[in-house]
Amino acid sequence: MKVTVEIHDALLREVRQLAAGESTTLRALVEEGLRRVIAARRQPPFRLRPASFRGEGLQPDVANKSWDEIRRLSYGD
Repeated sequence: MKVTVEIHDALLREVRQLAAGESTTLRALVEEGLRRVIAARRQPPFRLRPASFRGEGLQPDVANKSWDEIRRLSYGD
């Protein structure tokens, strides 16, 4: 099927150079790009699984310490 698409001149020059360097066609690169966009959008968005711990927060002996102090205690520095 033929379709007319407006592409910015600089982008068109760049893709033509790429196609020539890879011995392929503009059409092949456009189709590859469209397939990648479709595949990426079909994937569900990445979500972190819940990783909370039960408890009451920081232990009393470190509750008022800075992050640097907690890190030093954790790593024994």
